[in-house]
Formats: sequence, structure tokens, C-alpha cells
Amino acid sequence: MKLSCRLETVASFVDKGSIAADVGTDHGYIPICLVERGISPSAIGMDVREGPLMRAKEHIREHGLEDRISARLGDGLEKLEPGEADAVVIAGMGGELVIRILEGGKRLWEDVRDWILSPQSELEKVRRFLWENGFETAAEAMVEEDGKYYTVMKCRRRKESVPAAESRPSPGEFKYGRILLRRGDPVLKAYLEQEIGQLHAIEERLRSSATPKAGERLREVEQELKTAEEAYDEVQRHYTNP
Repeated sequence: MKLSCRLETVASFVDKGSIAADVGTDHGYIPICLVERGISPSAIGMDVREGPLMRAKEHIREHGLEDRISARLGDGLEKLEPGEADAVVIAGMGGELVIRILEGGKRLWEDVRDWILSPQSELEKVRRFLWENGFETAAEAMVEEDGKYYTVMKCRRRKESVPAAESRPSPGEFKYGRILLRRGDPVLKAYLEQEIGQLHAIEERLRSSATPKAGERLREVEQELKTAEEAYDEVQRHYTNP
């Protein structure tokens, strides 16, 4: 099965031999791909809506995988039991919803080895939630598709219960991803160039307004710009000092 660039990246984060559970499976593409390619011996697709789940079931039948892929109707992780999956995929939804699903599945945190997440918004909030609740990022990738940027991360429970203070991510690492920054990711570099350009344009417009609300927003944008420029400088070092 051919997947989009974003979903290919999501699938590539699932370790070979893992039983995967896909939350918000929609058409069932991720479970089908993982089983067909021999990455997962079996998989579970879950969706809160009956329509998408019916489409997933049809696709599973078309690929002859009914005996290896289970399709379940349920909200978030409510239909997944401990011991059923090694990896959980939560992709293609907003950051607030990703956090809500993770909170609702707290009983599975210690049981599931890999949490593969691709929030479509509020990445900084998701990263802060993960850090504050004992997760660490084991792998991270950023892809550009049809003019949009997507981040995929593989998270695991931290081994130490109380992390050292110096290991806490910086504001830029919470916003843009420690792994992406430290390896000078080229897609992140392109994203930051775009982000800085947009923030400069907003800053210019706000400076021409004399309202108190504009002044307050200007201070926020200046801080966002400072964080983005510091992140860009870190990424750029990989290109100026290879």
C-alpha cells in the first residue's frame, strides 16, 4: 500500500515485530501497511466514528487481513487493553486531542513501549505534556508535504523518575524539538526560515498599531521571534561548521 510522505514516516517509526494500535485509524491505512510489509504480525485500528471505521473494515477485507487486523469502535484508547500492543500510533489530529487521548490512556503508559505521535498543531504543548509526565523523545522527524510541515516523534517512558534539572528542554527545544535542532534537520531549517519571515511580517504590522492589545501581542511576537532565531542559529551551525 502506498502512503503519503507523512504516513510513511509514521509507519517507519514502528519497530519490526511490534503489534501496533492506530488511534483514529480512519481508512485503516497504517495497520494495513504495517501488516502487509511484515513490520507488524498483527495490528489494531480504532476510531470514534462509525463511518471511518466501516471504511477501514472494508479496506482490511479487500487486503485479506481480517484475521490479523482488528477494527474497534471507541473513543481514544478506551478499547485497548494492557498487553495488546507494543506501539500506539496517534497521528493526524490536533495537539489538545492528542493530550486528551494520552491522559485517557494513562493505564497503558507503562505497558506500551513506543508512543508514535504526529500532532497537527500545538506541538510545544504536547512536548511539555510528555516531559512533565515522564516521557522522553527517542526519535523525531519533520517532513514537508504539499506546502505543510509535519512532525513525527517516537516517545518512551523515561528510565529515571526525576530527571536532572539540566536535562530539561529549553524553550526552543520544547517548541521545535531537541533531536531536530541538535542534528540540524534540513526540513526544520526550511520551516524556521518560513516561520521567521512570517513573524517579522507580523511584528512590522503590530509596530504600526498604537492599541494596547497590539502592544501586548507585539511583546509576544518578539519573544516568539527570539526563540525562532535562536533555534535557527543552532540549526545553521551544522551548515556553517560541518
